[in-house]
Amino acid sequence: MTEPWAQYARYNRLANEKLYEACSRLSDEERRSDLAAFFKSVHGTLNHLLLGDTIWMTRFEGGAHPSTDLGAILFDKFEALREARAAMDRRIEVFFAKPPAGFFERSLRYVNNAGMDSEDPVEVILPHFFNHQTHHRAQVHTLLSQLGCEPPVLDLHRVLRPNPG
Repeated sequence: MTEPWAQYARYNRLANEKLYEACSRLSDEERRSDLAAFFKSVHGTLNHLLLGDTIWMTRFEGGAHPSTDLGAILFDKFEALREARAAMDRRIEVFFAKPPAGFFERSLRYVNNAGMDSEDPVEVILPHFFNHQTHHRAQVHTLLSQLGCEPPVLDLHRVLRPNPG
């Protein structure tokens, strides 16, 4: 059961590396430009994605994450955000390379951001976790296009190819 999730974790890291490389070609003003996206800008969306991953990884590891504004800016500077993203992607890969015994059979109890007590089986949360990442990377992909920056190819089968092309 570990292998597909380890593959998704690897894809997540590689896709984020490609996305952040493309975002690095934008000016800070462009990254922060309010383009009427759900989290307003490239910078806001990238911060949201890191926050979501932080919340879920904390829960996966047995901790509790306090409720917070899902639009919070965790890192104001792009380079600090990029470094935090890389650290999070390593954390995700390490976790899914060898998840704790019984992890896939358990349920997660948590308080969601609306303050509601919740419980969901890991078999439901894991697809959500990885889908959430893909969903918001797609938003940034579109924002890059709107800003006139060539977005990277992020198709899973292309990103995971041994020899991309």
